[in-house]
Order: sequence, then structure tokens, then C-alpha cells
Amino acid sequence: MGLFDQIVGAINNPNQEASTSQLSSILGTVQQLSGNLGGNSGATQVAMSILGGHVRSALQQKREESGNGAVQAIINQFAGTNPNPQAVASLFSANQITEIVQSISEKTGFDLSQIQNLLPTLVPLILNLLKTGNDTQNPNQASNNVLNSFLDADGDGDVDISDMMGMASRFLK
Repeated sequence: MGLFDQIVGAINNPNQEASTSQLSSILGTVQQLSGNLGGNSGATQVAMSILGGHVRSALQQKREESGNGAVQAIINQFAGTNPNPQAVASLFSANQITEIVQSISEKTGFDLSQIQNLLPTLVPLILNLLKTGNDTQNPNQASNNVLNSFLDADGDGDVDISDMMGMASRFLK
């Protein structure tokens, strides 16, 4: 899996921001969210995968419109493990958010309001994963190989953030 390999490579590279503690923090937040949703980690992973595809599309569009620097700026500003509604608003219009929420609800069985409440936490988590490829000396530089791997996927529509999270969990054990 290309994205996971890029993250592991970033962890092993002292010139990139990735660390095992950063990855542990992201995974801990995802596990906490799953617990808050009744322990349904499978459905939470499906939600992450669907949302990951939408985040990729939004970031690809931003890159086409404004360049790599604009995408990197969004990641640097909104990546984290705490809820941030501005992160969602920076990527999606109100109509897109409605479509995303409905899509995730149909695939997971989660209530629409649950998903609406999850987005401000899940979007920064995904951006935080992408931030792991940042250059430690110049985080605004547009040479983030984790981000580039995510954005330049083969276009099969499969942005399996949940697989990557599972691999990361095994990696940290």
C-alpha cells in the first residue's frame, strides 16, 4: 500500500514530521470515536474510507485551482486530532457536506447527526495523516511525499484510509 509505505518512510526519515507518537495520537482518536459510536470500529473505518475519497477529491481540486502550496497551507492549518469545523468548511461546500453525510449514513447505518458531528474530527485526522510527510525544516514546502502519494493515487476511487489505519495500528504494536 503506497500511502502506508510513505508514512512509514516519513517516520524513519528525521527530515519529515512523522513520528510514532503522532500516529498513535491519530489512532487513539479514531478508537475513541469508535467507542463513542457504540464500538462499531468497522463502520467507523468505512466512514473514514468514504471521507478519505472526498478529502482527496477536494484537495486535488484545490491543487488544480491554486497549486500545491495552497493544499499544503490547508494541511498545515487544519491538521490535528481535535474537532475543527473550519477544516470541513475549508474543503467542502454545504451541499457537498450534505452529500458526504448521506453517503456515509447509507453505507454505515450511522444517524445523519452522528456523521455531521464526526466530520469536524475526522477531516483534521485525515489531514494530520497527510501532514506526516512535511519537511521538518520547511513545512510549507510543497514536497510532501505522503500528500503527493495520496493525491496522485491511480484514480481507482479506492482511498482506503481504514486499511492504512489498520496497518499503522499493527506497525505500532
